[in-house]
Amino acid sequence: MFSLFQSQRVGKGIRLLVFLLSLMPLYSAGGTIVRVSTSIGDFSIELLDETAPVTVRNFLNYVHRNDYNGTYFHRVVDDFVAQGGAYRFQPYVGPIDVPTDPPIVNEFNVSNSRGTVSMAKLDGAPDSATNQWFINLADNTTLDKDNGGFTVFGSVLGDGMTIVDAIDNQPTVNLGYKAESAPYTKTEYTDPTDFLYMNVEVVTRYSGAPHVFETSSGLLITSVDIDNGSELLSMNFSSVQTDGDLVIQVNPDSVLRRGGPVEGVALFNSANGELRIPLLEVNSNGGVAVAKNVVFALTNSNPVQFTLKSFEQ
Repeated sequence: MFSLFQSQRVGKGIRLLVFLLSLMPLYSAGGTIVRVSTSIGDFSIELLDETAPVTVRNFLNYVHRNDYNGTYFHRVVDDFVAQGGAYRFQPYVGPIDVPTDPPIVNEFNVSNSRGTVSMAKLDGAPDSATNQWFINLADNTTLDKDNGGFTVFGSVLGDGMTIVDAIDNQPTVNLGYKAESAPYTKTEYTDPTDFLYMNVEVVTRYSGAPHVFETSSGLLITSVDIDNGSELLSMNFSSVQTDGDLVIQVNPDSVLRRGGPVEGVALFNSANGELRIPLLEVNSNGGVAVAKNVVFALTNSNPVQFTLKSFEQ
């Protein structure tokens, strides 16, 4: 198992081992959990692994390839659905299609009630779902009868619908089928960089913490204030294998402009190259703990990498 903060060498390594062994047991939901980080906040989805196994495997194939990272919500219909997963925007090029796997068989078993997550598909073709998915913003029971029934494969956890409702409340622009009713994050739409973007990552547990480190995968999810308000970004890091240090590397496709404020936001100071996280939730081997005042130092600019410098437990 990859241990958190292996960066500290022999003396601190013993203390870190004790820290990891002290992790308290945590509640584990029945299905796989994914965390969706968006331009205006994060929410989590519990997947129905047993109820819709083919659909969940299909969805996770896209997640594991980072296919959903940097995509935008292209269709949000007030009090109906918030849909995405199909397109990215590339400056000077335009919308870019996310490559699709072969269509999957329909697995309708659960009603499309508010807060459930379902696959989109072509009209009149029940077995046509690929990469597009949507969140039901209301009890859409009509979708249970239409087109063979729309397959529900997950549900939004905790208070996550607060963020989803905020997505629904954003103004939208119609730029064609690749942005049919795309929400944007500014008071006035200027260009597709204003779209509401997302990242989707598998996590081991449900958490509303703004900063989470997963020791099993080496994934760090965070929001960062650059130079005291110059820019606010949501982004993910992946750990890099080294002989002793914990090195994390920015996943470029995951960098999103984030609306604020973000409670307990991480701070990056370009003058000294330090990334400081006030409270970092650590999920490890079925347990959870919080590391305080975690400091990483910028050690490489291409690719962007940080090395753990210090932390308090």
